[in-house]
Amino acid sequence: MDPDTVAALRAQGGIDGAIDADGRVPHGSSDDPELLDFSANTNPTTPPGVTGVFEDAFDRARSYPDDGYPEFREAAAAFVDCEPGQVVPTAGGLEAIRLAIQTTVRAGDAVLVPRPSFGEYAREIRLQGAEPAFVAHDDLLDADPEPYALTIVCNPNNPTGETAAPDALRSFADRCRDAGTTLLVDEAFLGFTDDPSLAGREGVVVARSLTKLFGLPGVRMGYAVGTGDHLERLVTARRAWSMSTAAAAVGTHCYGQTAFVDRTRERVDRERERMRERLRTRFGVAPSDAPFLLLSVSDTDVDALLTEAREAGIALRDARTFRGLDRHVRVAVRTPADNDRLLEALAV
Repeated sequence: MDPDTVAALRAQGGIDGAIDADGRVPHGSSDDPELLDFSANTNPTTPPGVTGVFEDAFDRARSYPDDGYPEFREAAAAFVDCEPGQVVPTAGGLEAIRLAIQTTVRAGDAVLVPRPSFGEYAREIRLQGAEPAFVAHDDLLDADPEPYALTIVCNPNNPTGETAAPDALRSFADRCRDAGTTLLVDEAFLGFTDDPSLAGREGVVVARSLTKLFGLPGVRMGYAVGTGDHLERLVTARRAWSMSTAAAAVGTHCYGQTAFVDRTRERVDRERERMRERLRTRFGVAPSDAPFLLLSVSDTDVDALLTEAREAGIALRDARTFRGLDRHVRVAVRTPADNDRLLEALAV
């Protein structure tokens, strides 16, 4: 990207500055056992049999895992409807995102990034010496991809929660391909919906995580999906033994639990709508297809609301750390009993 374009984007507020001094992006999740955690968007339940699978993997963990991960690749490919050879296992979805950016972006490139959205995109782009150029998340599919080495779509978007219209997303993917611009689609929450994955589409790299849908963030299960030259670069750059023996076994098991996935989707759809109806009596509530809701706190101080919830034993996600949000919190959709506690604590 030429210096004049970079300068123009900075002047418009479209390119962020350098990495913050601590180099880290704020995330949800509370380690306080006294708090009911609504700040992280992971499933509060896990698939049946997963504990036994994890324990059974212990003895096999005394040897290196099979670096081909054939069973995991087969299971992941069946879930997203692609070829097993297109699946590149990683230690979580974030590693898949980093792998996609590392193999696509060079110093001086510009990358189109939605806002507000997952903060790690900008961090990973800057680590490559490239520049994130921000556009409103709901305008991104109308943007011209040609000036960018990479465009990123978060589907459903975090923290707002809405999915991209499938036809519009496929059309944008085609425009990116025609422009020679790689499209990275982060599908970390897409498993909570019935929408199709873009896995296996030419010119697209998909990043997937099992963390959210199966409620196991500490196991670190994820993968990228690519085709053609993108796939070759992903395979070449992937670390050897990129998933642990336990992660590969648990991930393979989880993707076979179709009844669990169906129950999870039904519960999240039902509870999200129930929560929205109650919460909208006090807050603005963004439309969502994901296991979380973004609340606009127009008449209440955000810090006071966070404190109010914490005093009731509940952790909320301070959404002011997302670019462009200044009076917002995000709440997960959990079990009916947990959600009742939240609604009571927020007096709605």
